[in-house]
Amino acid sequence: MGIGRARWVALLVGLAAAAVVATVGASEGDADPLYRACVDECEKTGSLRETSVRHCQVPTDDHPADKSWYAHEPLYLQWKEWNCKSECRYHCMMERESEREQLGLGSVKYHGKWPMKRASVFQEPISAALSALSLLVQFNGWLSFFLLLSYKLPLRPETQMTYYEYTGLWHIYGLLAMNAWFWRAIYHSCDTVWTEKLYYSSFAAFIGYSLILAILRTLNLKDEASRVMVAAPILAFTTTHILYLNFYELDKGLNTKVCTAASLAQFLLWAVWAVMTKHPSCFKILFVIIGNVFSIVLETYDIPPRWGYVDGRVFCVAISIPLTYLWWKFAKEDAEMRTSAIIKKTSSEV
Repeated sequence: MGIGRARWVALLVGLAAAAVVATVGASEGDADPLYRACVDECEKTGSLRETSVRHCQVPTDDHPADKSWYAHEPLYLQWKEWNCKSECRYHCMMERESEREQLGLGSVKYHGKWPMKRASVFQEPISAALSALSLLVQFNGWLSFFLLLSYKLPLRPETQMTYYEYTGLWHIYGLLAMNAWFWRAIYHSCDTVWTEKLYYSSFAAFIGYSLILAILRTLNLKDEASRVMVAAPILAFTTTHILYLNFYELDKGLNTKVCTAASLAQFLLWAVWAVMTKHPSCFKILFVIIGNVFSIVLETYDIPPRWGYVDGRVFCVAISIPLTYLWWKFAKEDAEMRTSAIIKKTSSEV
């Protein structure tokens, strides 16, 4: 292994270690008595200093206020589940953050999440927009891969199937990637219990399958028996993990550790394989891996929001857009390389 390639791998290992340290040190919490008092008062009166919360019904007798007014709103707003408690929490959070800013204090988390300003019906508008853009890039990458394999590269004359042995695996990868980014865009648009579970579940499925793809491609496994032996335990673990998150406890800390470990494992596989085989797309692969590890570090260090709209997750989503484009470029180049090699081998045997 050359000195240059050794430095790339060393840099990858260093970033991976930073990601693990960041994951272990994550924390959250809020216990501001002024915030709690604000929420209690808002739920009772339906108003704040400068805001009237129309979701809260002011009691006129001994009966409690109705906390589910979102059920009587138009359908396009019902799915967001903005009720009295959630609206009071949001407006009190924004009020307390404004007071803290005037006092020169930094942002703090509320109910485990950073305070982010809304824009119209979008809870995190920049993250939602960038997630939608990443979804579009994923679709464009998968579509170009599909067109390349189906219409540009030669097919096997006897079966009209592609020469590339990993075509189906990449198609599944593309579908899972688009599903994950779709639900991430929805989650950033509207943070509810069900959108949160769909977001975490879809990305857990995507990362679990990505590990399977990494093992099968880097070890060059082509027969079905070997593929099943590799995929079965990972699929079983991923399915169990998703069921745990959805039906037992949505443990975000556990999910972060599991997804980080699976991601780092596949990154290491891709990096070693690219360097050892001197793949034509070696530097693309290493660049994508380093970018993704850096993204994990950003997300696990949990950067506080800036200007009310930009936090660490915004940067993570933004980084993913060019990395997605490069990753699909690698997939297409790998397909072209393998197709050419198989055709040459077949021709020489004849």
